[in-house]
Amino acid sequence: MGLTALEALLATGNEIVHIFSHEDDPAEKIWFGSVVNWAREHSIGVSCPLTINTPETLSFVTDTKPDALFSFHYRYLIGEALLALPPLGAYNLHGSLLPQYRGRAPVNWVLINGETITGVTLHHMVPRVDAGDIVAQRPIPIANDDIAFTLYKKICHESHILLCEALPQIANGTAPRLKQDLALGSYYGKRTPADGRIDWGKSAKEIYNLIRAVTEPYPGAFCFLDNGERMNIWWAQVCDKPYYIDARAVVQGTGALIFDDVSVHVVTGEGALELLDVDVAGKRMEKKAIFNFFSHRKGMKLQ
Repeated sequence: MGLTALEALLATGNEIVHIFSHEDDPAEKIWFGSVVNWAREHSIGVSCPLTINTPETLSFVTDTKPDALFSFHYRYLIGEALLALPPLGAYNLHGSLLPQYRGRAPVNWVLINGETITGVTLHHMVPRVDAGDIVAQRPIPIANDDIAFTLYKKICHESHILLCEALPQIANGTAPRLKQDLALGSYYGKRTPADGRIDWGKSAKEIYNLIRAVTEPYPGAFCFLDNGERMNIWWAQVCDKPYYIDARAVVQGTGALIFDDVSVHVVTGEGALELLDVDVAGKRMEKKAIFNFFSHRKGMKLQ
């Protein structure tokens, strides 16, 4: 998102005087481009402080005299002193239709909750998270087979369009300003890899939504076999056959494995889920290999 937005700034004739970014985290899977490298390739100053709210940064930005300040998925809150400096304002780009899904990980949360539409919002930054007046929004439909990565790419595409329309308006003072009614919205917090654990008591649709929300390049949804081994589920689909009505499923309960000639299904609180791409102990398996792996473990119940 950072690269998308920076390109939009240049495309609309703006000068980027400095960029604040993040150092790569060795514990994080890096699947996105480097803002630091981009800045160096464009001969733009860049720095990666652990916190941006310091007297040194405030003095630097004051001396730089920027017309506007933008946050494009920057991971730290920006203090009031910095927000108050630029005469044209300070703006944040958020991956939802505010006031819905304020806070962290909106791309993942909309999928987990089974939403059919999301969007992107450019808004004024205020001390309260994602609460400032809205400048512009673009809605984005969510397909049933969207995963977080494909939805994120859609949001990047629409963000570029939104910025190319809104940035000239900000520059000439004609940008709209719509106050948010936070009482009509929602707020979600940060997600961790541990939040990917599957509850087989939920419906097959709910579990499918979790899987597609955290599949690669995110850490993935997971459960445990009856011997304690962890199984990551990278893809699955809701069954179009009523396996869950089968007497075996009723007796065995949620988490039980049931088989047809070529597939393995898991009984859920409502419906069943067909396993299509999993790994156990580092062994990656798709449909046929999954069937072979579990065919010798009939009676197993996933935890």
